[in-house]
Amino acid sequence: MDLASFLTSVLTSFVIFVVLVLVFTFLSRRPGNAPVYYPSLLLRGLDPGEGRRRGTRSPVGWIRDAISASETDVIAAGGVDAAVYLVFLSSVLSILVYSGIVLLPVLLPVAGTDRGLELTAAAGISPKNDEKNNSAPELPEIQRLALSNIQPQSMRLWAFLLSVYWVSFVTYFVLWKSYKHVSNLRATARSTPDFKPEEFAVLVRDVPRSSPDETIKDSVDSYFRALHPNTFYRSMVVTDHTKVLSTLKMADKIYLEIEDHKKKIARAEVLYANSKTESNPEGIKPTHRTGFLGLIGKKVDTIEYCSEQIKELLPKLEAEQKTTLRDKQQQAAIVFFNSRSVAASASQTLHAQVFDKWTVMEAPEPRDIIWPNLSRNIYERQIRQVVVYSIVFLTVVFYMVPITAVSAISTLENLRKVLPFLKVVVDRPAIKTVLQAYLPQIALIVFLALLPAFLMFLSKAEGIPSQSHAVRATSGKYFYFVVFNVFLVYTLGKTLFTSLRTILDNANIGVIINMLATSLPGGATFFLTFVALKFFVGYGLELSRLIPLIIFHLKRKYLCKTEDEVKAAWAPGDLGYSTRVPNDMLIATVVLCYSVMAPLIIPFGVAYFALGWLIAKNQVLRVYVPSYESNGRMWPHMHTRIIAALLLYQATMIGVIGLKKFIYSPILAPLLPISFIFAYICHMRFYPAFANTPLEVAQHELKETPNMDAIYTAYIPQCLKPDKLEDLDVFEDAQSHSTSRAPSI
Repeated sequence: MDLASFLTSVLTSFVIFVVLVLVFTFLSRRPGNAPVYYPSLLLRGLDPGEGRRRGTRSPVGWIRDAISASETDVIAAGGVDAAVYLVFLSSVLSILVYSGIVLLPVLLPVAGTDRGLELTAAAGISPKNDEKNNSAPELPEIQRLALSNIQPQSMRLWAFLLSVYWVSFVTYFVLWKSYKHVSNLRATARSTPDFKPEEFAVLVRDVPRSSPDETIKDSVDSYFRALHPNTFYRSMVVTDHTKVLSTLKMADKIYLEIEDHKKKIARAEVLYANSKTESNPEGIKPTHRTGFLGLIGKKVDTIEYCSEQIKELLPKLEAEQKTTLRDKQQQAAIVFFNSRSVAASASQTLHAQVFDKWTVMEAPEPRDIIWPNLSRNIYERQIRQVVVYSIVFLTVVFYMVPITAVSAISTLENLRKVLPFLKVVVDRPAIKTVLQAYLPQIALIVFLALLPAFLMFLSKAEGIPSQSHAVRATSGKYFYFVVFNVFLVYTLGKTLFTSLRTILDNANIGVIINMLATSLPGGATFFLTFVALKFFVGYGLELSRLIPLIIFHLKRKYLCKTEDEVKAAWAPGDLGYSTRVPNDMLIATVVLCYSVMAPLIIPFGVAYFALGWLIAKNQVLRVYVPSYESNGRMWPHMHTRIIAALLLYQATMIGVIGLKKFIYSPILAPLLPISFIFAYICHMRFYPAFANTPLEVAQHELKETPNMDAIYTAYIPQCLKPDKLEDLDVFEDAQSHSTSRAPSI
């Protein structure tokens, strides 16, 4: 990519971002758009008008509000998980800022004043030219400021070698501070005086089969009452959610059918009220047909028909609930204690003598549980994990083919070679500039957009018990996929394809090594435009929320009749960590790996994470609503992936500087074991407090006596939940042959 195409890409992306910010400023001030731009404020009972007046009087008002908001404000709006995500963004930003302070003023002059590319081109092995020639070709201006412009064996390479150490130790320093800060955030959240249901419960899996005369509920109660006689409160056995013909599936179906009839009644009543006019005070009662999709069958009065259906279904639901609770018990349970310190201690205690029975762990938050996975035994979980990771491996290999093909042909020069009939179009100056600026990046982004949903399905298929754990598993798979396929395969594939003729024509290993040392740093140009496109256009669309705005107004005008339907139309969802974190980690990996090879990428990385921090903080405060809370459990995953990116960066620099035939390049070798040692120390010092809740954190006093019935009810599936707390005794007795209740504290 030449300088004109690069500048076209960056400036066009910047103009699009500015336009989207102005669109956001205009649209967010209109009261009718408040559900799209301030849904979090609405759900928390705050006045979105205050946000409009303060935050969007100018195009930069939201920036001021985001910067001034404290971490406490972020936790109140989006939970600890959102605060930890912002710590992740600010940590990578700090690494890049501290690195850039040294690298930019030192390495750019060192690289820009050398003549490595000119000498390489004069020798006829330029990566831009496959055939030898006597005249020096036109060189990419951006590569003149990169490591590729340094001559082999030059003493200038000392500056790049020492820079690798600087970036590495900056990363160690920032990560240590961040891990300590997040650990304190988690401890504060777990020791709050407000009680939370998950703090008084443990998840028990691999419950052994009980005798025919004893239900699993009775077995769990007797086991834990014997081990915790003074603190055991109640247990709730997991019922069958997986079999297609199970009664709970039937109960769930009946429950959803009742809820659907209630919604139809509410909608019909609104339509009936709106049909009453002065000329027709009686109004027109809504009707529908009972057949397929309401298109065929008998026409009935909607309100009367749905009311009769509810009356018929309620007794069926009660009967199915009783059958489910008694006959469809599974080998898993939620066990409740009357003290959160006892629950924390029980979750960390080995209960059974053999490993495949009575597996006890901390209970996920009620809304975080994946109910169908709780009853899977330990052997099934291990087999599923092996199968899933085999599929992931095959997926990575399968995606390698199209990703390599895209990297090979998406550059304009290669596209002209593969598809000669396009020369007439792509040789036009205007079209050529635009295609060079955007074609490879857009092709890559489209390929990556197809993967996350599939990886989430695979993660849940492992038997993972909680949504937050599935998100972490998906994020890990996606991270290694994008790093391997986007960074490694794309870069090497493009380099090898571009220089294939040079490799074939020059059997001399020295020529090939010199070519690779020149070509690999030159790949930074693609990633410069890739990062610019991601943060200018991607973050601009995130802030403006044009697509959610259009969908909301279409639904409200043509589909929504009741308040509940309108509320469902603007429900914002959460941040979507399973795709956000790996995409951010891809950018962090790319910028780290090219920070020394092509220091010009650092300002783009700084802009990406600075803008990402501002926009994510604004969206957390005003837009997104968390669907679960894991109290920062995502951070060890983030920390490990940053270490993985650092290791890849160090290994890459050892190889690239070694390709430059610099005899002192082995000095970089100690960095790899240092990084492993640092990761091990962090894991040993901080991770145990994330895997389990420390007792010194859990023992803090509560400001009021917890309502144990409310805690117990929070875990009951919606289709089985009693209408009143007084019915809990009936609910529990339905699972047991004997009464197992313990008095509430």
